Amino acid sequence: MEGLHQLIDYAVLGLLLLLSMIAVAVALERYLVHRSIKVEAYADRRELELHLTSKLHLIATIGTNAPYIGLLGTVLGIMLTFYDIGAAGFDTAKIMTGLALALKATAMGLLVAIPGVTLYNLLLRRCKVLLLQWDIRHGRKGI
Repeated sequence: MEGLHQLIDYAVLGLLLLLSMIAVAVALERYLVHRSIKVEAYADRRELELHLTSKLHLIATIGTNAPYIGLLGTVLGIMLTFYDIGAAGFDTAKIMTGLALALKATAMGLLVAIPGVTLYNLLLRRCKVLLLQWDIRHGRKGI
């Protein structure tokens, strides 16, 4: 069963690490786009909004689902620990090790989610600022 514990551990943590890298890469790309954008170059506000919000859904999806992936790893780890207890008897050291590994998945999920949601909110705020700048330059008073 130890091999199964490690498989779940590596699969869940690997997936979370991959998602974290994707979220940071997309956030960096969006930040660079937002920095270089010239709102006056857009005649249509909707076109600007589409350009600004492109790919933001990826960051939001990763940020909101990472805790659930971590929780899945925790549940699977605890299930395997209980299975080990049932099969091999009560061994405190084995139980504590299994539970610690399981909880590591939840912690990793939160470590991915918190920056992901923060980056999403910062980028969304930047989108709103740029859209308001477009409105001001084009003489529009609120929508």
